[in-house]
Amino acid sequence: MTLWDGELPFYPGSRLAAGFSVPLLIVILVFLALATSFLAILPGIRGRSRWFWLVRIILSLFIGAEIVAVHFSAEWFVGRVSASTSYKAFSAARVRASVGLQVGLEGINITLTGTPVQQLNETIDYNEQFSWSLGKNYAEEYAHALVKGLPDPVLYLAEKFSPSSPCRLHHPYRLAGHYASALLWVAFCLWLLSNALLSMPVPLYGGLALMTTGAFTLFAVFTFASISSVPFCPLRLGFATLTAHYGAAFWVTLATGILCLLLGGTVVGLHYARPGALRIFLDRSDKDPEGQAKGGSPLILSKPNLQTTTRL
Repeated sequence: MTLWDGELPFYPGSRLAAGFSVPLLIVILVFLALATSFLAILPGIRGRSRWFWLVRIILSLFIGAEIVAVHFSAEWFVGRVSASTSYKAFSAARVRASVGLQVGLEGINITLTGTPVQQLNETIDYNEQFSWSLGKNYAEEYAHALVKGLPDPVLYLAEKFSPSSPCRLHHPYRLAGHYASALLWVAFCLWLLSNALLSMPVPLYGGLALMTTGAFTLFAVFTFASISSVPFCPLRLGFATLTAHYGAAFWVTLATGILCLLLGGTVVGLHYARPGALRIFLDRSDKDPEGQAKGGSPLILSKPNLQTTTRL
């Protein structure tokens, strides 16, 4: 800890640079491991079924990974601005920095990065998380941030989402996150069910389960959009204003819901219009004529009838 103009810095300890979410990284690694395991068995599948399995595995794992990963992403509602702003309380010193706001289902993430990073004899590179998920108390986390002495821009944005703020952003965004998260977990359970049904000789119910997965995913997106569509307070940092918009997690979840509806509708339509084609796509290499042709003639084992004679 070094002195700055004869004073101790308000924020003791090492600063955390903006990094990747650890739970999100774990989810991605788990699904990548599953994808690698399934792809490793593809060379053992004969004929066209190999490519059908490849498409099914990639689409299915993408849908499952996306539904789980967006729970831990803060990219639902985002904003960023470059501004010249005050750095800490009771000081006239100003810094040039990029300030980012990310709103997720479980809380908000605020980043502050100096341009350049080294200013006022300090490293200005902060990444602070404030949670409102179950079991977390946003007001306590904000009070702890005040005690730590975080920079002014971080405290300013965090205060706008506090329960006592006149902006009234905390309650709607907290509810939006809770409801959207619950709907996405239901969609994940239905995704598991659809995979089980599509692996059995009941593709119709698998397609319906996949369509229901898409419906709940879209319900989550629309829930977040409708509840969080409250008038946003002006977020002024110096002479600049931070404006926010829907982020990557919002749009990818929307696209995933539409994809599930299209895939489920295709399965249901093929079940009635082209059941033979559906069986070939969903299936096993034992129904693949090309695979049988490449595999050669089947080996037939015959057992001669054994006759025994009993003499008295």
